[in-house]
Amino acid sequence: MALLKIARMGTPVLLKPALPVTDFTDPALHRLIEDMAETLADSGGVGLAAPQVHASVRLLVYQVPAERMGPDQGAVPFSVLINPTLDPLGPDTAAEWEGCLSLPGLTGRVPRARSIHYRGFNERGEPVEGEAHGFHARVLQHETDHLDGILYPRRLADPGDFGFVEEIRKALAGRVPSA
Repeated sequence: MALLKIARMGTPVLLKPALPVTDFTDPALHRLIEDMAETLADSGGVGLAAPQVHASVRLLVYQVPAERMGPDQGAVPFSVLINPTLDPLGPDTAAEWEGCLSLPGLTGRVPRARSIHYRGFNERGEPVEGEAHGFHARVLQHETDHLDGILYPRRLADPGDFGFVEEIRKALAGRVPSA
């Protein structure tokens, strides 16, 4: 396994839609998943999309610690989602602060669906689907945006809700989670 270099905002691979995975038996795909798992663990983040590591394929990995989940929800273990599709479960949205490994040190308040239905495939090519709520739903929406060539600043409702984590944290008296 290897740590992969994370693409930063401005890198062309982050600005274009990724290609669907068609061969779930490809050893290169499984190496990429292993390397992304190691890179995510090293980064301290909760999600990582393949374009963020310079691979233009529709693949994301994520895990959500229990402290980031809502009451009565457990942690989401390390998961792989390939060729995902997401659908909101109703009109409810929430604007919350997000960070991104491709925009280090920055944060923005992004409106997203509170609950979603997701489907796709796991690393073995088996169909997976489920519902995600709260922060889990936010992570999946954020990472799927990467697969569509969208970085979160394009989702801001108010451009004034974007800046350096440390400055926004000071301005809001520490109410902003770390990016």
